[in-house]
Amino acid sequence: MTDTAPFIAAANGEVARHTPVWFMRQAGRSLPEYHEVRGEGSILQAIKQPDISTEITLQPVRRYGVDAAVLYSDIVVPPHAMGFGIDVQPGTGPVAEHPLRSRADLDRLRQLDWEDISYVIDTVELLVAELPSDVPLLAFAGAPFTVGSYLIEGRPSKDYRYTKSIMHTDPVLFGNVMERLATSAVTFIDAQLKHGARAFQLFDSWAGSLSRADYDLFVLPHSRRVFNELSERHPGVPGIHFGIGCDHLLESMNTVNNSVLGLDWRTTISDARRRLGDDLIVQGNLDPSLVLAGTKPAVAGAKAVLNDNAGHPGHIFNLGHGVHQHSDPGVLQAVVDLIHEYTAQ
Repeated sequence: MTDTAPFIAAANGEVARHTPVWFMRQAGRSLPEYHEVRGEGSILQAIKQPDISTEITLQPVRRYGVDAAVLYSDIVVPPHAMGFGIDVQPGTGPVAEHPLRSRADLDRLRQLDWEDISYVIDTVELLVAELPSDVPLLAFAGAPFTVGSYLIEGRPSKDYRYTKSIMHTDPVLFGNVMERLATSAVTFIDAQLKHGARAFQLFDSWAGSLSRADYDLFVLPHSRRVFNELSERHPGVPGIHFGIGCDHLLESMNTVNNSVLGLDWRTTISDARRRLGDDLIVQGNLDPSLVLAGTKPAVAGAKAVLNDNAGHPGHIFNLGHGVHQHSDPGVLQAVVDLIHEYTAQ
């Protein structure tokens, strides 16, 4: 395939015909067409239906003209598929009735097999057949720490008390959890890439809750293993490393063999390059709240992000976190139009 995708060009630090843009959570609750096909119940049930997952993934590509499609999935799909006992409760998030709190609970973290996620593979194949050649499909998985925090806490947490407790009182058990989740992340992304996805993102959404010392000791080696193994299996495929509230971790997060570093809105692109080098390829980083504020603030914020990037070819525009469910699709469309037109001036 001749690769004319602006996303792939920017991910490789090459000049693209325009700055590529996609949005985390672009396929989902903010779109009226999503609600028409989504159905009731857990998102995990919708993900198990390839025809529905394919349609939902394609919706923002059709509506906005974004430069990448991100698989409609969830970071807890692997532990759910292996039978750990976790679901996604509407309005709450991932919930495990029996959290991982002891060595005996490791038995529920068995090896993930492709047969467990056949519906994901089917969705990927359908999408690859439908997407234009210049709009790549992005694979993704949750990083070991973020997925592990859900399994250990049993639900979303503000203080990660059980996770940090196991980390410091039983580091061997914590390391075992991280090792198994790293293995499942590699398997999950590998399956998507081998069936046609052309880049991937590892979400370590909650790594920002850690000190740099704890991150470097307990988490970094396992995230690095994910990127290293995927690089060995898929040479040249861009990999994005992303977390929220991770300004204090950027120097570490950019050492995992990632191609692109995702930034939230707290860190400017210029400051990240000042700290990490001018050749840094970044993704981000408009504050999602500006989208909620309306077209004028969102467009002004998008212009500020582009100006901060200062024409560097290694920039993939995105929000600094996912699209909020109450976002106006018209505002996101205005942002996409601005991004595509801005570099054409």
